[in-house]
Amino acid sequence: MSYRRRASPLHAARAAIAICWCAALMLAGLVEPNPIMLAATLACVLGAGALAGVGRELVRTLRWSLPMLLTITLINALASRDGLTVIWRFGDLPLLGQTNVTLEATVYGAVLGLRAVVLVSAGALYSAAVDPDEVLKLFRSLSLHSALSATVATRMVPVLLRDSRRLADAQRCRSGRRPGRLALLRASTAGVLDRALDVAATLEVRGYGAARQRARGGAPGRWSRHDIGFLLSALAVAGVAVAALVSGAGAFSAYPLLRAPAGARTLSAGLVLVLVALAPFADRRGVGR
Repeated sequence: MSYRRRASPLHAARAAIAICWCAALMLAGLVEPNPIMLAATLACVLGAGALAGVGRELVRTLRWSLPMLLTITLINALASRDGLTVIWRFGDLPLLGQTNVTLEATVYGAVLGLRAVVLVSAGALYSAAVDPDEVLKLFRSLSLHSALSATVATRMVPVLLRDSRRLADAQRCRSGRRPGRLALLRASTAGVLDRALDVAATLEVRGYGAARQRARGGAPGRWSRHDIGFLLSALAVAGVAVAALVSGAGAFSAYPLLRAPAGARTLSAGLVLVLVALAPFADRRGVGR
């Protein structure tokens, strides 16, 4: 997944603020044990992806994160011996011994899988909506050459992916015996080295080796309304998540019996979480490509 500038409030916000906002969603996914609150956090991530124009990228992420949810649920249901409500008896299985699937272990595995989906989706949203070059500029005053190297490396990844696709297409179009993987690896490696030499020569010509003084200078621009909106949203998301956990609205206990509040307080906390997370997307003034 590669970053591409889009006309959305999240893309218009500065990188440091967008990082804090995505981190707040991850924090909510980590601290909230209640399935309703986790589902609300996932709704925040998916809604933000749709409003930011990266919904397709998040859907592609869900295609392999949802099977991961099912896998975690199955493993926990078979491996855990806790819980009192038996829903299936497998008997004596090889290596596993006496295996009884309990409702508590199954639900707890599903909650763990849902948390993993939330974290993976939030990471995908970060990758698609936060400019990696702007992120690396945050660290250029500490080490210019390291930031420059990381910038070139991240920018080269999409290029190398396109090269690999072209090699695969050329391989399918060839008649006769198809070349082995070793030959393709040798060809792609040679292309990487050629590109590295070209990039190094270009950077030397443009004087990036003596750019430390320029990197230290320059004051950051004024904060925009999108910066302020997403910063306040990040603080509100973290506050709602912690408040729901402390107040008991987002409590959850799987063993020995299930206890998952699903009353008005929990539903209200989930709704507030969604509203405060998506509120900055309502202001689209000043959004450009």
